[in-house]
Formats: sequence, C-alpha cells, structure tokens
Amino acid sequence: MPRPIIATTILAFTLAVAVMSASAGGEETLTPITGDLQAPAFELEDPSGRTRRLADHLGQPLILNFWATWCPPCLAEMPAMQRAHEQVAPEGIAVVAINVGEDAETVSAFLAERPVDFPIPLDLDSSVVQRYPVKGLPTTFVIDPSGRLVYVATGEREWDDPRLLDQVRALKSSP
Repeated sequence: MPRPIIATTILAFTLAVAVMSASAGGEETLTPITGDLQAPAFELEDPSGRTRRLADHLGQPLILNFWATWCPPCLAEMPAMQRAHEQVAPEGIAVVAINVGEDAETVSAFLAERPVDFPIPLDLDSSVVQRYPVKGLPTTFVIDPSGRLVYVATGEREWDDPRLLDQVRALKSSP
C-alpha cells in the first residue's frame, strides 16, 4: 500500500475512534443553536393512535429526540431518556421521542420490551424530521418555552446527566 493511502487510513481511523469515544460516554454537552430558529410544528400519532403536537408543550422546556429502533446509539440512550423524564417531568419539563420512519407495530414491539412513559409519536413518512436540522440519529433538540430551538445534541447522550439537565432547567427561568 502506498504511504499516502496508509497515512490517510490511519488518520481516518484515528478520527473515527475519537468521534466514537466522544459520543460513547465522553463529555456530556449540548451545542447551542445560534439565531432565532423556531421549532417546526408537528402533529403526529403515537402507537396507540393518540395525537401528539409540538403546541402541546409550548410554555415549558422540551427535550425532543429523533430516533429509530434499528439505531444502536438510539437504543443505548433510551434508558437515560426515561430516567431524565422521571426527574424533570415533575418540574414541568417534557421529553418527547419522535420515531423516524417506522410503523406502530414495530415501535409497539420495541416499547413492550423497553417501556417508557414519555410520548413516542411516529413520523411515518419522515416529513417532520426533514424539517429539523438533523444530521443523523439520534439527534435531540432542546426547545425553550417559547418554541425556539436552543440546543442540539447529535449522537448518544446520558440524558440524566445533571450537566445536561441543568442546561435544560435553566430555560425555565430565562425570559
């Protein structure tokens, strides 16, 4: 193998390892979103047929996750999202996880094995996820009480980490 190809391969491998280690239990951060971006509205049904809307959460901070059952990092972060929900729901902070592109039967089977008690709307045709600046799954947005996109996290996070939740809690008292 010529030297430039070996060097490029080593560099690519090093970058891949760095990205994987940062997203797998590394630094728990939320990236601020600059500008005044309003969260795109949605109206979706959950597996039981109940309609879920972004508008239902205006006036409170919202952790909005996009995920799929075929996505290993999505599955890995789901228990932490449930623990976060248990911590912040009494404080008036919502957690919603929109499933991307899968049907009610698939998601119901997943939820039977890994129950959560926060809303799981279904974006069957991916029309909602396409309106958000999602670069991969999982992607999670933090939306302030006025409906603005404030933070984004691409990749798996430990959502019950106090550093993350404190950033979300701070939105309750911001103007």
